[in-house]
Amino acid sequence: MLGAWGAAALAVLSKGIVVGVLAGAALILYTLSERDTHTWRRLHPGRAWRCSQRSAAPWFVVVSLRNPSFPGFFFVHEHFTRFLTTVHQRVEPWWYFLRCCCWECCRGSRRWRGPAVAPGLEPLPRRGGAGAAGGGLPQFKPLKFLLIFAAVTLVFFSASGSKLAPTSCPCCRYWRRHRRTQWRGGEFARQAARIGAGLVLFVAADSLSIAPAQQLRAHQALWWALAGALAALVAVAVSFSRQPTQLPASIVTAASAILAWQCLLCEYTLIPPARSARDLVSTARPFIGARTPLYSVGQYRETVSPYLGRTLQPVGFEES
Repeated sequence: MLGAWGAAALAVLSKGIVVGVLAGAALILYTLSERDTHTWRRLHPGRAWRCSQRSAAPWFVVVSLRNPSFPGFFFVHEHFTRFLTTVHQRVEPWWYFLRCCCWECCRGSRRWRGPAVAPGLEPLPRRGGAGAAGGGLPQFKPLKFLLIFAAVTLVFFSASGSKLAPTSCPCCRYWRRHRRTQWRGGEFARQAARIGAGLVLFVAADSLSIAPAQQLRAHQALWWALAGALAALVAVAVSFSRQPTQLPASIVTAASAILAWQCLLCEYTLIPPARSARDLVSTARPFIGARTPLYSVGQYRETVSPYLGRTLQPVGFEES
């Protein structure tokens, strides 16, 4: 459970406090539907709070001290304003996400049968000494919880004033696929690893075709591409094991995929120079003083600020 809280803290760093809203609402609805509160006893709120604070709070504190406008922008504008208003000009009808998600949930839940018990959440015996078979507490149903979580996510973002297509619910499609195939002896895991590796190899080869003319940077891009391809091939090799759905194999496959795409991102910063603001900042830095006002007119290149170590004021630019 502490590992889950740590993962939640990292999710807050990447997507904000909406993580707590979605997970908390799903757990409340699951509790009401099952009339079961014993799951709450395993949350360890005291230690979980300390774990989450140590993981996420330092970054927010440091960024807020260096950029006093950050708390208002991040916590208010990027959460409440984005959800309650149309300031981002991403206005879509309320059924925008339903066309690709809703029917998946319905088909997946039509014949729902979750596993008997989730690992680590076995029913606790009663004080009288009776075991699980003799009147233990209700068992946790992980697949039902995930279905509720998918439904909560769908409803939440459908009610938002700012709708973006990638916010759809791939977990709903996973749900139907899982129920229909029961992984078919790991077939889904095998195909995911092989298709992902194919995409990595294709992107690596395509990116090398536009490698810069500078020999040093071309060699750097080549090494990153080879590293990504090697990581992808590791995932493919694991997919040929007899039981790729076991936890170690799953971890290796996921880690290899993450490493492969990270390598491609590192390569992407090298080709061509227009893809990154590093060269632009290197050229302009001698002419920028500590108090020089900086503006980004008509566009906003996200990589300028990190290389420059300064924030820019957008002018005549609206986020699309």
